Amino acid sequence: MLNIEKLEQVTVQLAVNGMFWIDNEGRIRHANRAACQMLKYDYEELTSKGVFDIDPAILSLKYLRKNYFDIIKKQGSYNFESSMLNKLGVEVPIEATVFHVYQGGQDYYCCFFLDISLRRQIQTEAEKSETLLRAIFNHHFQLTGLMDSQGKLLMANQTALDFIGLKEEEVLGQYFWDAPWFAHSKALQNKVKGYVKTAVEGEFVRVEYELSDNKGKQHIFDHSFKPVMDNNGDVQYVVPESRDITEIRRAEKKLQKAYKELEKLKNQLQDENLFLKEELRGSQQYTNLVGKSNAFKNVLIQIEQVAETNATVLILGETGTGKELVANNIHDLSNRREKPMVKVNCAAIPANLIESELFGHEKGAFTSAHTRKIGRFELADGGTIFLDEIGELPIDLQAKLLRVLQEGEFERIGGNKTFKADIRIIAATNRDLKKMIDENQFREDLYYRLHVFPVVIPPLRDRLDDVGILSEFLVRQIAKRIGKDISRISEKAMKKLQVYSWPGNVRELENVLERAMVLSRSSVLEIGNWFGESARSRVDDSSLVSLDEMNRRHISRVLTETKGRIRGEKGAAKILKIHPSTLESRMRKLNIKRREISG
Repeated sequence: MLNIEKLEQVTVQLAVNGMFWIDNEGRIRHANRAACQMLKYDYEELTSKGVFDIDPAILSLKYLRKNYFDIIKKQGSYNFESSMLNKLGVEVPIEATVFHVYQGGQDYYCCFFLDISLRRQIQTEAEKSETLLRAIFNHHFQLTGLMDSQGKLLMANQTALDFIGLKEEEVLGQYFWDAPWFAHSKALQNKVKGYVKTAVEGEFVRVEYELSDNKGKQHIFDHSFKPVMDNNGDVQYVVPESRDITEIRRAEKKLQKAYKELEKLKNQLQDENLFLKEELRGSQQYTNLVGKSNAFKNVLIQIEQVAETNATVLILGETGTGKELVANNIHDLSNRREKPMVKVNCAAIPANLIESELFGHEKGAFTSAHTRKIGRFELADGGTIFLDEIGELPIDLQAKLLRVLQEGEFERIGGNKTFKADIRIIAATNRDLKKMIDENQFREDLYYRLHVFPVVIPPLRDRLDDVGILSEFLVRQIAKRIGKDISRISEKAMKKLQVYSWPGNVRELENVLERAMVLSRSSVLEIGNWFGESARSRVDDSSLVSLDEMNRRHISRVLTETKGRIRGEKGAAKILKIHPSTLESRMRKLNIKRREISG
């Protein structure tokens, strides 16, 4: 037969849990092998001690020590966590269960205990990890939380709580869309409810909307709702995260605005560059203002007087007298010299395009308006605009120009935005504007707006004293330009120049000198008989006819030679060294019919 009592003894000795038998005084009467090993005592050492000697927690609590066994006896058993001191004085954390046993008229207590050092270590590490994770969670810069699959809040980090100014217990258990941060907008609540529902169905959601903080300040947030699934693919939780992108959006708006401004400036600079290149090529044909006659000195005085003001200037003079050069000098001496001077030849631009050239147009304003165009007035803002040949400006555009002069504003063609223009206007013409007013070809109100400060440039025939000094200056300029080593004019040539009436003014003088320099073979400029004969013929002609008639005859002769051709390398405009549109304007003015000449 089995010896049950013996088996029980063996079982107790082989158990992994420690076991004590303790009497009513707390003395250890018996201990199993596991208890000895756990506390590093041999059997005799351990059974010579009392339980209060190795349990410092009970030892320090006198009341508990006194009533320790009474409590166990009353309850029948007692479960607790404590610690025991091993032989080395090291505390061993334990979980213990003590039973009361009455045997042979004596009270005994059987204590089973388990070393929970590993559990305590794991628990401590878990608590540390939880504390660390909670700290990371709370101090994450994004508004972060955790919802269950119903959309109820289980967690909310400190960043989110600080944003709305509430404590965690005030929001936990609420549906996410009912939380205080959505209270300002019922429409937004409904949207967010839909976002959460989509996330609960397993889809990642990312949206952008605005929220108000606890001070009522609006913030733009980039929001996401991330589903968290179990191994079966079922959504257990949803993680809402919100990143404040207010400053990013503001910076983007500023950047877009700056980009538009930069694009505008780039386009303006490109247009200005094209205009300035054209003007630079044109200005290289002219010289500085040179002269010593009284008539010309009066012009210089007028330039100096008006330059430092913002007054509108009307320059009057025959073709070739240097009206554009005077305009350049007025601008260069003004306080606007750092800003552009934009030049417009009103006679050189076709009538159907001149409004667009002056005021610009929007894309699609008319059939050929494929892109937006900045007009000359807009380009000249802060600077000067030079309207050459103002007498050729179509009558319908004169009213718009008058508005700019009166109110300082204009619109692009096809646009509704009004532009303010801080522009100084200089106009020039070789026509008799008063006569044009009488013929209803020029507005009288515009004339008086332009005629604020008239500068009349005398023709070269009225200041022949200037021919010598002007010729010497022009020779140096032309020699440098065409690469000729000519520094002076012969006395004979100078006399020829000084007796000629110069109907073409300074421009004709320059052309004659350039032709002579091309033909000259020495360092001293000589003028051949070609000029003498031509000069005499033109002097004789000019004594019999008006300047307009002489110009009409000359243009007609050139057109006859070109068989009526105006444009191209062999056209009349190329020979006369003027723009084709200018030649066409002159022909209309002088009533020259191309078909009559070519025929």
